[in-house]
Amino acid sequence: MKKFLIIAGLSISFGQLSAQTPSGKDSLGKESAAKDTVKKDSLSGFDKFNKKAEHLFTILPVPIYSYSPEAGNIFGLAKFNVLNLSKKDTISKPSKLSEVVTVSTLGRINASIATTLVFDKNKYLVISYLNYKKEPEYIWDIGNTITNDPEQDVVERFVFAGTALRKIKGEFYLGVPFDLSDYFGIQTDSNSFLVTDSVTGLSGGTSFGLGVAAAYDTRDNRYNPHHGSFLLSTAVFYPVGPYSFSKYAIDLRKYLPWAKDNVLAGQVTSSYATGNVPFYELPEMGGSSQMRGYYQGGLRDNVLVDAQVELRIHVWNIFGVAGWFGVGQVQNTYSQVAWDQFHLSYGPGLRIMVDSKHQTNLRFDFGFGPNGIKGFYVDFGEAF
Repeated sequence: MKKFLIIAGLSISFGQLSAQTPSGKDSLGKESAAKDTVKKDSLSGFDKFNKKAEHLFTILPVPIYSYSPEAGNIFGLAKFNVLNLSKKDTISKPSKLSEVVTVSTLGRINASIATTLVFDKNKYLVISYLNYKKEPEYIWDIGNTITNDPEQDVVERFVFAGTALRKIKGEFYLGVPFDLSDYFGIQTDSNSFLVTDSVTGLSGGTSFGLGVAAAYDTRDNRYNPHHGSFLLSTAVFYPVGPYSFSKYAIDLRKYLPWAKDNVLAGQVTSSYATGNVPFYELPEMGGSSQMRGYYQGGLRDNVLVDAQVELRIHVWNIFGVAGWFGVGQVQNTYSQVAWDQFHLSYGPGLRIMVDSKHQTNLRFDFGFGPNGIKGFYVDFGEAF
């Protein structure tokens, strides 16, 4: 598969500072000023530098560089901010804005904006994803078989998808998922199994879907949870366009604090597509968050099942490490899912705190699997 070397944003250091209680004033305002001076002077040189670097991080994007034989040199910028949308709303959990743009010397383009917006005292939640991509898709199989020589098919796409949720009671939400996708400029080899098997979707097309979603969320922090649970279930229907199909998904997560500042996290997900589903809309295994190490979409089919467990350990100051183990597979139907068909994913990761106020990390993950499967990922927030 692709071999990556990525250097992201380490030209400056980011820091986590101890929480500071705002200093109060005495009747003359002198004692509080003296205390504040002591607090500032008591910071180490490392913490002082990190405080300045963390401030720069909220303003400047992080440079990204990578290389692969298929893409050549890849250059880009990434920006991540966690913020409160309203100063008057002190109850709502923080919102997230994440932007990434990359271009390569061999013509690849990938630009995306991802948001998690929280409004009106946690009453409304909007999760969205906007992406334009023009790059080869590497496909082993429509199915669960890994081959030695994956196909390379160029796919150009535009996607705007998300879920709008409203709190109903307690931590339970109901809402509407939406998906507008346009796939075009598909280029395949004449010997591709996509062509010889007349796989649905070779001509591309525009699809629009709406559905229903339910969520339950007790996490203390959406981007770096230490305890709580999360459940999201969606059903999206695509009745118009060149293809008529439906997609269903469930995502269950649990977080358990372990010792001091350490977390044991677990996730189970499943996706199911039915109807006249184009190959580019089938559930895909792999990526930067699930089954790390596997190229996302290298294996795809009507059914996806995967699970992972991750241990996150705070090491010192702004630094932490993580290690995980995961399993996953794709099949045509749920009845074909078998214990001996699961693929393995495992690896270590490095964490660097870049936003101490919201406890948000920059993560570097090395994913591996049997028979030379490997990948390297740089992202903001935890994988799940």
